Amino acid sequence: MKRGRKCVEEIGEFPLIERIRKILPAAGDKDLLVDIGDDTAVIKLDDRRAMLLTCDIQVEGSHFRFEHITPYQLGRRSMAVNLSDIGAMGGKPTWALVSLGLPAGFPVKGYDRLFEGMRDELQPHGARIVGGNLARTRDFLVVDITLLGEADLPGVLTRGGARAGDRIFVTGTLGASGAGFQVLSAFGKRFPARYKELVKRHLSPTPRVDLGRRIAHAGIATAMIDLSDGVAGDLYHVCTRSGVGAEIHEDRLPLPERIGEVAETSGRSVIDLALHSGEDYELLFTVPPRVPAETVQSVFGESGVPVTEIGSIVERGGGYSLVDARGNRSPLKPAGWDHFRGTETGREVGRS
Repeated sequence: MKRGRKCVEEIGEFPLIERIRKILPAAGDKDLLVDIGDDTAVIKLDDRRAMLLTCDIQVEGSHFRFEHITPYQLGRRSMAVNLSDIGAMGGKPTWALVSLGLPAGFPVKGYDRLFEGMRDELQPHGARIVGGNLARTRDFLVVDITLLGEADLPGVLTRGGARAGDRIFVTGTLGASGAGFQVLSAFGKRFPARYKELVKRHLSPTPRVDLGRRIAHAGIATAMIDLSDGVAGDLYHVCTRSGVGAEIHEDRLPLPERIGEVAETSGRSVIDLALHSGEDYELLFTVPPRVPAETVQSVFGESGVPVTEIGSIVERGGGYSLVDARGNRSPLKPAGWDHFRGTETGREVGRS
């Protein structure tokens, strides 16, 4: 390329996505309900059902390293991140297409285990791999998955429905995956046993597909997103699409055990890990003030997954802020991983 020309690294991931919007023609099909800019595309099938389509790519050296993860774990993880997107729309996964870029020296046993992992991750949801493509790469593995699903109309949840006065809820705990990554970076596979659960949350995330469907069927939520970029980044996506602001209360954030130890040894703060490290694949959803907290809790029934109210949606003019235990407000930076710049608050290139 000629010198002086701007490259994608200078622009960054989300501005690149916005450029796609300007290049492609405006969607004129009334059956295309959600297009570029949400967790999945949504296409109306009939008066009762919508088709969901999502895709995700995992690149060796950027998303994972084999000194940290096995091929079987990678297969499960690669499929889980796609399942999480379907779950965030309140949908049920159906069919998957898998494309691999394989280096010539990749072990056949590892190839088999990779597909076994993807199969096992799909199986509980009744979904199957039905096709794909293979190509040779020079020296690194690329896993590219397209996943289809279905959802009931009008119960599809998007990022764009949040309104001022809504409360913000999250499932599970926040920062576990980021803490697990810090443990692997410091110790490799020989990490102390007390960090096993944090590492598991990083290498083997649990997509909240069933919970996403419960939330959608209950009709309690106005918007929903899965937490791939961290609470600060993903909630900002909701605010941008919904045209609102938000405030998160620091002392309400649900934290995993031992995250304080990891924060201290890694030089990160607990709040930084919880808000910005990403890849937790929990669900964040907004609920109108008229819905009692008891109703929200009842939706989760016997799932055993905690749900926590962490803040509220405000008018756009109210900004985007973090409220500490004393009630002091500070601007909340919507930091998240940028694939093209290779930077994020606390996460480096070569992450697992």
